Amino acid sequence: MINSFGFLALRLCVGVLLIHHGFEKLNDIENFANAFVRPLHLPFPIFLSYIAAFSEIAGSWALIVGLGARLGALSIVGTMSIAIYHAIMTSGFNIYLLELLGLYWGGALCILLCGPGMFSVDHLIRSTYGKTFTVLNENFKHMGS
Repeated sequence: MINSFGFLALRLCVGVLLIHHGFEKLNDIENFANAFVRPLHLPFPIFLSYIAAFSEIAGSWALIVGLGARLGALSIVGTMSIAIYHAIMTSGFNIYLLELLGLYWGGALCILLCGPGMFSVDHLIRSTYGKTFTVLNENFKHMGS
């Protein structure tokens, strides 16, 4: 039970503190594409900028609510991995750039690997319908015999 309070705190911290970065990207998507995506020589920089903003916004909401938290954490881990790569390629191992990215990456990875905890909608769904899915699977196994 106490672990779930830790996961709740981690989910809320990562989600609440990261969500505004996605909205900032949407405010000036051209500037973000020119500053962060084009230097990496990735194709479709505007499209990928929207993907990065969406993954930060939707992933943050998923963490805050705890609904689809692992999928949201996966999107954040992916976006932060590319952001860390960009920071290293453009500025080297600058701790002032990497520390925040590393904290978001590590927090999201922890949620991805360990799950959102008991205080989440995911846990509520699993505890409510988990037995139903087991019963349905057993019934489907016996239908053919």
